[in-house]
Amino acid sequence: MPIIHPNDPQLIRPKGSVAMGRMDGSPPCGILLQTAQTLIDTGEYRRGTAMLVHVSQESPAQTQARLAMVLAQARWWVAPQLYRFEEFPDTEFAHRINHQALALVRDGHVWSQLVPCGDGQQDDAFTIFSFHFPEGLDNSGFVGWLASLIKQQVGTGVLVICGQNRAAGGIYDYWACPPQCRDAVLDLITRLRLAHVAGEA
Repeated sequence: MPIIHPNDPQLIRPKGSVAMGRMDGSPPCGILLQTAQTLIDTGEYRRGTAMLVHVSQESPAQTQARLAMVLAQARWWVAPQLYRFEEFPDTEFAHRINHQALALVRDGHVWSQLVPCGDGQQDDAFTIFSFHFPEGLDNSGFVGWLASLIKQQVGTGVLVICGQNRAAGGIYDYWACPPQCRDAVLDLITRLRLAHVAGEA
């Protein structure tokens, strides 16, 4: 769970809950287990009226069925070209930013942007695909679930970058895998989606 300050007026807690702080008076490092369990049981872990993280309790079989449904209902897009990371210092941001980039990530004084590969730039390239989810759909655990299946059945790891587009359901995922694994990964996703539609998942 994220660190939460006990005096945050937007935090909704069950009555009688107590936040646990540090001896030096700095913000608390967590919530007492009793409070945490209450939040999990009731789903009342909220900031204002918007859920920060969907909290649920379900069996492995229920999780499998829910995430198979999520995969089947997600809008799935596969990029027609390969992408690669381009790295540059923050002092060059204004003139190096590429408006074709799918993502920009900062690490200290260094930026990296995920951009289409140019001619002769096939080294360290990625096949890119993305998922947008219907609004209100509980997709918690989706990344770990699908990444594990891809690793188990295809053998490759994946790279995942999340973003938010409120006009398209909210949080979405960009996924990347090596080009040599493209067909196997896309075939697996297709089979999983069809299996759910056929009632086999």
